[in-house]
Amino acid sequence: MIERYITQAHFCSYEDFCRNFHIRVPSRFNFAYDVVDALAATDPDRPALLWTDEHGAERRFTFADMAELSDRTAAFFTLLGIGRGDRVMLILKRHWQFWTVMMALHKLGAVAIPATHLLTPGDIEYRCRKADIAMIVAAGDDDIVAHVAEAAPSCPSLRHVVSTGPSVPDGWLDLDVEVARAPAFERPDVANENDDVMLLYFTSGTSGEPKMVAHDFTYPLGHIATASFWHNLHPGSLHLTVADTGWGKAVWGKLYGQWLAGAEVFVYDFERFEPADLLRQMERYRITSFCAPPTVYRFLIREDVESYNLSALEWCTTAGEALNPSVSERWRELTGIELREAFGQTETTLTVGTFLWMKARPGSMGLPNPQYDIRVVNSRMEEVVLGEEGEIVIRVPEGTPKPVGLFKEYLDDPELTAAAWHDGYYHTGDIARRDADGYLWFVCRKDDVIKSSGYRIGPFEVESACLTHPAVVECAVTAVPDDVRGQVVKATIVLAPEYADRAGADLVRDIQDHVKRVTAPYKYPRIVCFVKELPKTISGKIRHVAIRRADAAARPAS
Repeated sequence: MIERYITQAHFCSYEDFCRNFHIRVPSRFNFAYDVVDALAATDPDRPALLWTDEHGAERRFTFADMAELSDRTAAFFTLLGIGRGDRVMLILKRHWQFWTVMMALHKLGAVAIPATHLLTPGDIEYRCRKADIAMIVAAGDDDIVAHVAEAAPSCPSLRHVVSTGPSVPDGWLDLDVEVARAPAFERPDVANENDDVMLLYFTSGTSGEPKMVAHDFTYPLGHIATASFWHNLHPGSLHLTVADTGWGKAVWGKLYGQWLAGAEVFVYDFERFEPADLLRQMERYRITSFCAPPTVYRFLIREDVESYNLSALEWCTTAGEALNPSVSERWRELTGIELREAFGQTETTLTVGTFLWMKARPGSMGLPNPQYDIRVVNSRMEEVVLGEEGEIVIRVPEGTPKPVGLFKEYLDDPELTAAAWHDGYYHTGDIARRDADGYLWFVCRKDDVIKSSGYRIGPFEVESACLTHPAVVECAVTAVPDDVRGQVVKATIVLAPEYADRAGADLVRDIQDHVKRVTAPYKYPRIVCFVKELPKTISGKIRHVAIRRADAAARPAS
């Protein structure tokens, strides 16, 4: 399938990849018709989705199944008046209906808005009002249904609410029942143009109100590199990405690129993450390719990994936050497989990655994806010298088409769009340094740099050092104002269970001394605080800003 959309599908080196990787974009590209339906026509029995849950339920879908179910779902939505440009929010957790509903919306030219099940009624109301949402399709859990019902009276654009069950209150429609009795689907004459909005994400953000990231109908093609040249997928692969469908990493790892590569997507639908359960699923279903955020790997390496038969596992990747080298090294010791890191944002596809032909360097994000013109620049927009820190930017010269995969805009917010994307560059807000071989190493978000006694300290490098101590499971490093040094380093730490009763001054000193040995002594955390959990966004990223705000509120007024 990918051969239809790129000028060359096989590369012998990263240099070959950079020279010859080019994406061909047809007019009116529609992933549901041009990929899913096309595969259903040419290879109907090819496995598309293997869904399981923590209770032992299992469902398998071929591409023929996906084409038929998405047609029936689109026919049902048509009866409700949903069509091109209508905005539909999906709160579907990891339920298999997410895939059929997404394809149905694509077939209609409607706008899909994936959302997490952790939204409060206020969150739902905010999104409905901001995006003029016409319909919500939700998992029928009691709490989700209750939250939507509470928000609905304050959402004037909301016309329909649909549930997957088991809870389907009065006034709601039962998705599976309605799809089963839907009439034949009539494909619209024109479902979309390439620059129509196809996908809309409310970014979880570490500060401020969520912003609406809009992607057009060409966006799925941007994930060819993600799946084929980072996840290393091909027909016969069974790929597992650990992600809830409510955030962007789901379509990175559970949909577009994977099906373009002809691979089968594995979904494990669970309520509470249990590392041992995940390992059992990987063993039972013989997962060949696995991707998870570093936090998941941090918990997995504390299990008896070697007692599970993971012999089918060929490839492991990680993204979503910076990877601590110690985690990568331990995973390789336990499985024999290198962890291959990558970097991207909700606004992009994979922009920097450890691709097939590269040697992984633990802690490095890898090398630039050639579909983007990646630069690392200082405040004067000059490319930094080797080893110097700078912001990662994507060059998009004025008057030229945007790269495939880069977002269209922050919807309905031209000022916010212009603040991030101006003078021919999209600014990621992430700081990195480049080594002598061009590999990029994450430092921190632009606003997170700590300046202490004239030193610039990246929180991530201190967090990485702390995490090599056996007592530390999770760590967030922030700055605290100091009259002498300007700022000092603070580490907020979640301890391993076996160390919980040792929290105190002695353990603080032990962790501080450990950090001084692992990295430059001036970086050590002068303040260490132990907590039961760290504040996180709804997509699981640590909210450093919440820690800073709590510290500021606790400081006496001057």
